[in-house]
Amino acid sequence: QVQLVESGGGLVQAGGSLRLSCAASGIIFSINTWDWYRQAPGQQRELVATATSGGSTNYADSVKGRFTISRDNAKRTVYLQMNSLKPDDTAVYYCSARIASYGGGVVTTRDYWGQGTQVTVSS
Repeated sequence: QVQLVESGGGLVQAGGSLRLSCAASGIIFSINTWDWYRQAPGQQRELVATATSGGSTNYADSVKGRFTISRDNAKRTVYLQMNSLKPDDTAVYYCSARIASYGGGVVTTRDYWGQGTQVTVSS
């Protein structure tokens, strides 16, 4: 059973920093793409950052230059370093990963999601 477990959310003042982590566990063959999403109250879930297995990264315009996504393949973990935080960054942050895993003698690829972690930025 593949699971993603997030940590690192919390309350921070505007201009501060937080680092989110998301670790995958289970019988994993490979992790392709890691994504971070966020969802603020009353709003749709938004893709924040992506890290591919090839090493490329992409960011939403709203976080470019402030957030950095990185992955540690040996630890099966992705990070989101968030600097210069703004009140508009307040949301529940979710990690997601496209994972190939073993199950029933076959390799299956699907998307998995973390449980979400609250980030609150006060003004």
